[in-house]
Amino acid sequence: MTKTDTPSPKRPLVCAIAYDGLCTFEFGIAVELFALSRPEFDHWYQFTTVKAEPGPITAVGGIQIEAQDDLELLQQASLIIVPGWRGAETPVPASLCEALYTAHEHGARIASICSGVFVLAAAGLLDGKTATTHWRYTELLAERYSNITVDPDVLFVQNERIYTSAGSAAGLDLGLHIIREDFGAKAAASVARRLVLPAQRDGGQRQFIPRPEPKARIGSGLSQLQDAIRSSLNESWPMDRMAQTAGTSGRTLARRFSEELGTTPLNWLKLERVNRAAELLENTETPLNDVWDVCGFGSAETFRREFRKAMGVAPIKYRERFGALSESI
Repeated sequence: MTKTDTPSPKRPLVCAIAYDGLCTFEFGIAVELFALSRPEFDHWYQFTTVKAEPGPITAVGGIQIEAQDDLELLQQASLIIVPGWRGAETPVPASLCEALYTAHEHGARIASICSGVFVLAAAGLLDGKTATTHWRYTELLAERYSNITVDPDVLFVQNERIYTSAGSAAGLDLGLHIIREDFGAKAAASVARRLVLPAQRDGGQRQFIPRPEPKARIGSGLSQLQDAIRSSLNESWPMDRMAQTAGTSGRTLARRFSEELGTTPLNWLKLERVNRAAELLENTETPLNDVWDVCGFGSAETFRREFRKAMGVAPIKYRERFGALSESI
């Protein structure tokens, strides 16, 4: 791509930003979706790679990258992709921030994959907007940029002409969404089939986040209660039974849970049941109609509701993704 080429609505120009330390998977997503030849379509994107700053580019893995050394090309772009960044703590060149901001002012769409959100944030493109990124970075993004509303659960967020995606592979979901906007659902479905992917994934990134296990301080009394409940999750555990087992009053038990675990006894119990159900879905062939009973949900409807609320996806979809068995409930 050079300045003599003329982008058109039928062949939108996509510019991917390359930088020293380039994340090759995220960059590969941009190339696969927007640069790969698609002879099955009458029209497709133009694609070029633009350096974030002058100098040599060595991608992760030692790959040398040759790219356009002219940020002014971004002013011709229909879509600019920032495929990650070399470090959430690494400053973004002022020249890149200015070029991105100006391109957006001229009508370009700008999309980040994973940690690339920090480039958009540094450029001021996310001020007052909602954004997402990999679950490892959501708290850092929220702390560093208090004027950004960070949604840690979704696969991607669209704010008119600004797009942000969650962890690396969520860039595929975002890219397919953009293709759907530009060329329609049929084209997006065709690209997804070629990638052996669903055209749209269910749920957000909650299902991929390691499940925390709140633990009480050893010797506090709550740890023994937790062990007792975990050993009999299939049984009913109302507040009065919890308090009696812990040898205290319901009010005192609630206060201790709040102080030590940051939650209520009943919310902790729900999470324990969801976590146990997830383990069974991942590692066993326990029928779904038995999972809810073993984990003490009381009914299949309650199981589905609480699991989806906590994990962002239905139990059957979770097993299809992470387990060995697929069946209906």
